[in-house]
Amino acid sequence: MKVQYLLLIACLLVACKSKHTKPGIDSSKIKKLKVLPASYKMSNRDIQTNADTSEIGEQRDAYADYYVVIADTGLNYYSLRDKMFELNHATGVAIDTMDQYYDKQKDLIKLPDNYDDDILAGQYVMRRYPSKTLSLEYLESYKNDSDKKMIALVTDIYENKSSADSALKALQPISAFSIKSKIYIGCIH
Repeated sequence: MKVQYLLLIACLLVACKSKHTKPGIDSSKIKKLKVLPASYKMSNRDIQTNADTSEIGEQRDAYADYYVVIADTGLNYYSLRDKMFELNHATGVAIDTMDQYYDKQKDLIKLPDNYDDDILAGQYVMRRYPSKTLSLEYLESYKNDSDKKMIALVTDIYENKSSADSALKALQPISAFSIKSKIYIGCIH
């Protein structure tokens, strides 16, 4: 599974060179990443004392620790979607599907096959940045040891624990929870 993620990230990073960044982001401050082959293994003995290790630091900079607030989880997309609509109605928090939908035949939350971005078309793309919107996401994206098809009703993503704790209190009496997640925030195309 990790090899598949590495290959997906490698493909997405290759596409980064031809696309522009989002407006408002100073592209000169975005660090470039070097993608290593899946068979590459780093150990302390591989790094010489005078070796340039700046690329290692840049790879670490492509991830951020965020707190993901989850209202519910399950394997039934439609049941969670109904709960998402109920939560939207009760709280007024917007729903953001990021143009994704559930493909019943493929049993997959995904972007349309004819999506404008050929690299992402037909793929699942997780929420990666702090936001206060409702969406249905694969829990495995945020918690590695989760079932591959477990779906999470995500309500918020925060940069700090205190904000996530406040959001949990606001969701009571729902038995929501939050998890600290290391999320890839680098360029995906």
